[in-house]
Amino acid sequence: MKAVRARVRGAVSILNAIPAGIGGGLGIDLYAEAEARLIDGSGGVEALVPGGEDPKLVVETAEAVLRRAGRRGLGIRVETRSNIPIGRGLKSSSAVSDAVALAVARLIGFEAADEEVVKLAVEASINAGVTITGAYDDAYTCFFGGVNITDNHARRVLLRMPAPEDLLVAISIPERRIYTRAIDVEELRKVREICLKAAKLALAGKIWQAMTLNGVAIASALDLDLKPILAALRSGALAAGVSGTGPAIAAIAKPKEIEKVRSALEPYGRVIVCRPNNRRASWEVLG
Repeated sequence: MKAVRARVRGAVSILNAIPAGIGGGLGIDLYAEAEARLIDGSGGVEALVPGGEDPKLVVETAEAVLRRAGRRGLGIRVETRSNIPIGRGLKSSSAVSDAVALAVARLIGFEAADEEVVKLAVEASINAGVTITGAYDDAYTCFFGGVNITDNHARRVLLRMPAPEDLLVAISIPERRIYTRAIDVEELRKVREICLKAAKLALAGKIWQAMTLNGVAIASALDLDLKPILAALRSGALAAGVSGTGPAIAAIAKPKEIEKVRSALEPYGRVIVCRPNNRRASWEVLG
């Protein structure tokens, strides 16, 4: 086997795990791909990433898989591509890390279970400095799709359910980027009790109430503009809130309400509309 391509889809936040350790995500149908190929030479990982992004995450992830498989020293080239906006809280790093881990594992014949692939991606994300909690909720949701609530400290799934496919997701994407590594964690911890209440709502199946409560709390803690959240809710969204640490705002709506929600969000940034995702990560051998 000379090359493998893996595809992993993105997610938006239901719960931000930084304040209380309980995270949650909803899969969406944006995606990241990683293509891994064996190369000749002295070994090591060569990363090709778009847009001048730091290749450290790709290298760390590929090396984590090689170490775990006992195959250090192989020469591998990994190329990534994605239509997930970077640095906006839409889980682009988790999707890329998952995709790289899956592509490299299958390329070298490492028969790790899917859950182990996710955990390798999480460890690599910590080592690369792109996450504070390990983002297990993000990595798990990107890999498996659906709605997932997780204990990020224990790396354990607390609730898993299919994402409702009769709804749409409108996402407001401001121009500026916010990288997780630059976040003031202490500010987020000030809203811990509110986020715990949001977690209780989510675990009781009240996903949209949890998403909105969490989103308002995170926006307040990070001094992000609450106006797009309120505008989306007033226009008929079932839920709205900050995704990750922002600045993207995600809103959930019925199809008949989506144009009103889109219009309400447009003053605050480019808006994309996508569908919830229930498909798990996939891979294929390239000819």
